[in-house]
Amino acid sequence: MLAEPGRLRIWNRITHPVSSELIRVEALRTVDRARIQLQLEAEDVAEQRASVLEALEAFDIARIGEPVLERATEPFPTTLGTLDAIHLSTALLLREDIPDLELATHDADLATAARAVGFRVHGAPSRTRARGTARPRSGERRR
Repeated sequence: MLAEPGRLRIWNRITHPVSSELIRVEALRTVDRARIQLQLEAEDVAEQRASVLEALEAFDIARIGEPVLERATEPFPTTLGTLDAIHLSTALLLREDIPDLELATHDADLATAARAVGFRVHGAPSRTRARGTARPRSGERRR
């Protein structure tokens, strides 16, 4: 979207994308921020919004209900903001039905917290990988 650098290399191999319903809000807010910051023309904004909405059609969207919000209020092993706590809580609850669920994010805090609770994470490098000390993983399963 918006020709952003660092697109997830794994994206084309994801066969079953799932996300919290926050993804719609966050993606469309990104378009609106770009409208202002990049001074996009109305036609470009409409095109970007349509692209986001079309991409989201491929997702199974998990509702943010009481179980998600309750889990998000509980402690996590690392620092995590409110929206990321909701994303991670959603993933934790989904993992009960999808045991091999993996997480894709560019957010370093969310990635660290997800790794701390046992998720394989794509997108944001682990701090050890960022320093070049961890080995690349092979044989990753895709959902």
